[in-house]
Amino acid sequence: MSSDYLERILKARVYDVAQETPLDYAQNLSRRLNNRVYLKREDMQPVFSFKLRGAYNKMAQLPPDLLKQGVIAASAGNHAQGVALGASKLGTQALIVMPVTTPQVKVDAVKARGGVVVLHGDTYDDAYAYARQLEQEKGLTFIHPFNDPDVIAGQGTIGMEILRQYQQPIHAIFVAIGGGGLMAGIAAYVKRLYPEIKMIGVEPVDADAMAQSLKAGQRVKLAQVGLFADGVAVREVGDETFRLCQQYVDEMILVDTDNICAAIKDVFEDTRSILEPAGALAIAGLKAYVEREGCQGESLIAVACGANMNFDRLRFVAERAEYGEHREAIFAVTIPEQRGSLRQFCELLGKHNLTEFSYRIASREEAHIFVGIQIQNRGDATHLAAIFEGHGFKTLDLTDDELTKLHLRHMVGGRSSLADHELLYRFEFPERPGALMKFLKCMNPAWNISLFHYRNHGADYGRIVVGMQVPPEEMADWQTFLDNLGYRYWDESHNPAYQLFLG
Repeated sequence: MSSDYLERILKARVYDVAQETPLDYAQNLSRRLNNRVYLKREDMQPVFSFKLRGAYNKMAQLPPDLLKQGVIAASAGNHAQGVALGASKLGTQALIVMPVTTPQVKVDAVKARGGVVVLHGDTYDDAYAYARQLEQEKGLTFIHPFNDPDVIAGQGTIGMEILRQYQQPIHAIFVAIGGGGLMAGIAAYVKRLYPEIKMIGVEPVDADAMAQSLKAGQRVKLAQVGLFADGVAVREVGDETFRLCQQYVDEMILVDTDNICAAIKDVFEDTRSILEPAGALAIAGLKAYVEREGCQGESLIAVACGANMNFDRLRFVAERAEYGEHREAIFAVTIPEQRGSLRQFCELLGKHNLTEFSYRIASREEAHIFVGIQIQNRGDATHLAAIFEGHGFKTLDLTDDELTKLHLRHMVGGRSSLADHELLYRFEFPERPGALMKFLKCMNPAWNISLFHYRNHGADYGRIVVGMQVPPEEMADWQTFLDNLGYRYWDESHNPAYQLFLG
C-alpha cells in the first residue's frame, strides 16, 4: 500500500493553486536548542494553510461529470477555504457547511474565495452530518478534510518537497495531528524513501485522539476536545489516516496551551509571522522532544501548518507564552503591614524585572502582594521563593495554577475600609531596572501605600497606579514629591471607575 501512496503523491495535482513553500532555517530556535531547526512554511500558502493541497487534489481527480455537479464540505476553518478556492479554480461550485458558532471572519473568508456558506448546528459534528445529508439530496461530491486517499496524497506533497529541499540526513520531522491526514501523507512518502527518519506526531493534551488510538490499537472517540488549537480539535481520527499512522508514526508528543503559545512566539521571533495555535503545534512538540532527549547537532524539521489566527487571541497568546517558556513566575507574597516592608521586598528582587505587581491594603497586620517576575528558568522561580521565605515573607508559588493565570490575576484588589485619605495617581516611567525603586526611595516614608498595580505591557514606558494615604495637611509635600520625581503623572482620585470599584 505504501507504494500506492508513493505513486499517488508523485502524481498529485496541487500546484495549480498551491505553491512549493520554503523550508526556512530558524536561526534563533536553532541557537537556543543547539540543533539545526527548519520550518516548513505551509502558513505561506494562498489560504495560509496546507489544507489547499489535499482538497484541490481530491477535486482535480474527480471525473468531469461529478466535478461539474459541484462539491460539498463541512469545516469551520482552513479546509473550507481550501475547498472554496480549489473549486473556484476548477470552475465548479463549493457548498460549505459551517457551524453557526463559526467566527464571522472565517465565514467571510470562505465567501471571498467563491464558496457558498450554509450555517448549521453548534458543532463540527452537526455541520458534518448535515453536509452528508445535502451530499445525497443535491448529488454533490463530499470532500473529506482528512480521511480520503486523494486528500492524504495531496498533503503528502509536503514530504516530497522537504526531501528535495533538504538533502542532508534528517533526524526527525514533527507534524501536527488533528484527523491525521497531514501526517499520514508526509509519513507515507518519507518512510518509503528514508525509513530511518523519525516521524513524530504532535497533539494538544486535551485533543489527543490519535495518541489514544495508537496506544489502544484501535480508533478512540473522545467525549470532548479542547478548542484552543481549533485546527486539530478532532474527536475521532479517520480509519485510513489511523492505519497509515500505525504503520509510520514513531511516537506521539503531547503539549499544553502554554507550550503552544511559546512556540507561536518562537516562530514570530524567527520569521515575524504569527502562526495559529494548530500551526505551531509541531514546533512545540519539537522543543519538548529536544528537552526530553537532550539531542544536539541534529537536523529537525517542523511543519508550520497554518496561520489563520484570530487577532483577538493575540493578547492571550502573548501572556501565556511567558509561562510556556518558563520566563515568568507568579507569586502571592504576604508581607507585614508596616512601613518599609514593600521596599524591603522590592530589594530582594535584585535585577529581576517585574511583569506585574498588585497590592491592596487588607488588614492592619499584613498585606498580600500578587507579583509576576521575569525568570530564566523554573529553577530561578524556586530560588526566588526560597529567598522570600528566608526573609520572613510567606510565599505561594502560583506559576502553574490555571485559576490564577486565567482569572485571579485580573481580579486582585477591591475596596478597603483602611484606605482613608487615599489619593490615586497614575505614573509613567522608563521601563528599566531600578525605576520602581527610585519611586519608592523618593517617597516620604511616613506615607503609606494602600494600593499598587503595575503591569509590563512590552512598551518602552512602564505604567503604574498607586493609592497613597497622604494626610490633608501634607498635600504640599505630596506635590513637591511629584515635582521632584521626574515621572509623568495623572491624578485619578476622582475617576468614577475608581470610586465605583476601589474607592
